[in-house]
Amino acid sequence: MKVGLYFGTFNPIHIGHLIIANHFAEYSGLDQIWMVVTPHNPLKKKDTLLDDYQRLQLVFLATEDYPKIKPSDIEFKLPQPNYTVNTLVHLQEKYPQHTFSLIMGEDNLKSLHKWKNYDVILQNYEIYVYPRLETKGRTGEAILSEFDTSLKGKLAKQNSTYKNNPKIHLIEAPIVEISSTFIRENIKNKKNIQPLLPSKVWEYIDHNNLYKK
Repeated sequence: MKVGLYFGTFNPIHIGHLIIANHFAEYSGLDQIWMVVTPHNPLKKKDTLLDDYQRLQLVFLATEDYPKIKPSDIEFKLPQPNYTVNTLVHLQEKYPQHTFSLIMGEDNLKSLHKWKNYDVILQNYEIYVYPRLETKGRTGEAILSEFDTSLKGKLAKQNSTYKNNPKIHLIEAPIVEISSTFIRENIKNKKNIQPLLPSKVWEYIDHNNLYKK
């Protein structure tokens, strides 16, 4: 089975996350999307970050009616701080019957060269990329060419480019400009952001008075 890994803090998960995940589940050739909840790094102070298992519960509530989308707590079980390459290796060892790919936005692709062992990721895993608002309407070739130009020198030592890499796939997914930060701030300010959240997620947040302080 081909599994796309969609990483995030999901603090909280919102309809933008769900739209992206569902689009990849239906239109990319992937069989399932696993929404990998990133755990809290104990070395970093993050007052607005919910408990790991509360965020996992929110992802479960958001996805339980979508059979192709699953919550994952795989990184909760790994040593911290963790790196994506370690998660990929761990998953491949635990689920050898699956083929794993990464799902990321264009901004993450542009900073991929800063990731630990990014060359190993590029060589061994498919990467599915969704667009950001600023590049909407441009061809995938043009976007990747620009990335290669801006990163010239940083990729040279690996003799690699994004434009000609068969493992990088740009997917014309819908662009939804919603941020979890915006949602948290507006819950705190007592604004009605209910339309931006899956209904069960909103009910859980409201019932447990989350993000109100």
